[in-house]
Amino acid sequence: MLIMVAGPYSAPDAAGRAANLRAMNETAAAVARLGHIPVIGVNAALPVLEAAGLPFTHPWMMEISLALAGKCDACIQIGRSPGADREAAAFRARGANVWMRIEDIPPAK
Repeated sequence: MLIMVAGPYSAPDAAGRAANLRAMNETAAAVARLGHIPVIGVNAALPVLEAAGLPFTHPWMMEISLALAGKCDACIQIGRSPGADREAAAFRARGANVWMRIEDIPPAK
């Protein structure tokens, strides 16, 4: 399965944002160890925003993340934030799984 990792990114400072991104990347590694393909919207959006000279708060962040969510089979949400909640809601709206713990994701067959 293609599984999106949804979690908070925004934080008051760069160190907090780096810690949040590290948590998402660590969860993505756990998803990959289960045999699935992890996707993190922030990882796709940040280089685009940086190349365009735009802040991480620009609307493209969510636009890119939600577009990717539409291509994924399921989601693991590792924390609450407006963006992570929107990503998870997109999965729930189409009846796709949203897990809150890595232990709940079945291994790939």
